[in-house]
Amino acid sequence: MLRLALATMVLAVPPAAATADMIVAARTIRAQSVITEQDIAVTDGDAPGVATTPAELIGRETRVALYAGRPIRLGDVGAPALVERNQIVTLVFDHGGLFILAEGRSLSRAGAGERVRAMNLASRNTVPGIVGDDGRIHVSP
Repeated sequence: MLRLALATMVLAVPPAAATADMIVAARTIRAQSVITEQDIAVTDGDAPGVATTPAELIGRETRVALYAGRPIRLGDVGAPALVERNQIVTLVFDHGGLFILAEGRSLSRAGAGERVRAMNLASRNTVPGIVGDDGRIHVSP
């Protein structure tokens, strides 16, 4: 009986781990630079959080310096900045039929769709908002 049980047992051997492509910096890229095709290279390897296709990086802006030959993490890049620190910006409040435009000062650098804090210049209050495609900061209640 024991022989029969052993004979029907199938050994499961995991397949050999396949390596995936990952993107590395082809040269040293300074922070706040927009990535182009010439800045990146595809290599074999796999690491969590690392870009795997050029489309994930081209046109994005570096948040930190990227060094030649090192993998580029998705957290190291973002949308190109539309708002600079201390830049005068338009604050937009649009809620329930109330539409207000105010002048503000950005407290940090940010790209479209990113969160940023800004100071309303009239009231000196700090408000959180999201940068729009037009560079305005959309605040919400």
